[in-house]
Amino acid sequence: MKKKSAIIDDWKQLYNAAIEFKRIECWSWMYDSDFFGVENPYNGEIGYCCVLGNMGEVFGLAVYLGTEGLEGYLKIQSGEIEPHDTDIMHLQKCLIVTFEDRKLLREPDLQIIRELGLKFRGSKAWPFFRNYEPGYQPWYLQADEVKYLTLVLEQATEICLRFKENMNMFTPGREGLYFVRVPKKEGKGFTWGDAWLEAKPLRKERRPEALDELRLQKIKKRAFPRKGIWEVDFFYSPTAVREKSERPWFPYAFLCVDHYSILILNIHLASHSKYRFEFLNQLLSIIERIKLLPEEILLLKQEAYELFSPLASSLGIQLKRVKQLEGLEEAKAGLFDFLDNA
Repeated sequence: MKKKSAIIDDWKQLYNAAIEFKRIECWSWMYDSDFFGVENPYNGEIGYCCVLGNMGEVFGLAVYLGTEGLEGYLKIQSGEIEPHDTDIMHLQKCLIVTFEDRKLLREPDLQIIRELGLKFRGSKAWPFFRNYEPGYQPWYLQADEVKYLTLVLEQATEICLRFKENMNMFTPGREGLYFVRVPKKEGKGFTWGDAWLEAKPLRKERRPEALDELRLQKIKKRAFPRKGIWEVDFFYSPTAVREKSERPWFPYAFLCVDHYSILILNIHLASHSKYRFEFLNQLLSIIERIKLLPEEILLLKQEAYELFSPLASSLGIQLKRVKQLEGLEEAKAGLFDFLDNA
């Protein structure tokens, strides 16, 4: 469903809130580990906020949306996801405002600024708003996001000034609680109060993909020899695709290589909605094509382990999770170079 564009009055309020947030320069006393939440009064979701800029490079505010956004932030902060991981961008489910040089803005950004009659001068002066969604290119804000981010910036300005006077205000009474600003409807607006809340559980239950039992039986009857070790992973392609005027998205890539020779056995790109089904069938296609069953398959991700476990169990293939896939990473680097230069 296509989202509505924001009206110009809503954009005006957002820019005013961003200008005021920039004016206080709270990054001079706050770090990205000083974490607080602002509940969305329109849908009840909590945006978990961190101030950007203490290192003097990127100035602004990131608002991680819901538990999914929070978990992505925590994985990056804890070091669970390495900075060089190619999927790091796709962990971020958030709204971001940063203050940039003019050259970074695109025509839709500049058009709104012109329509509002605003003027910005100098480096790191231009408000820049984007939505980050796993699997998609950073994109322009829609109407509901403009309204919510305005409220977040207003609350963040107040909270950051309070934090300057009391740098223990985000310290919870027990582990698992977050300082959150909570709205209450009052007339045409909202009144706000403080609360300590737990993050809602992240529900990512996936039903096992149905296996093609007839196809499996045919493979078993052919009694292919067992030899070697394969490395398998899936990840987002570095190159986005776009359909008409829709938001560009990054296909999910399946890659399988021979552990010893680093020979690429298969590459396959799939959409976000169909990748699990297609990747299972790609693994079967490799077996059928080369007429060989691996003795073992090495995997990085828990999701990959869970996806391929029923198939591997049926065919008597050992699965093993490892911390690094050296052969696959070498092949992946070559693939990325090819796509970047295509």
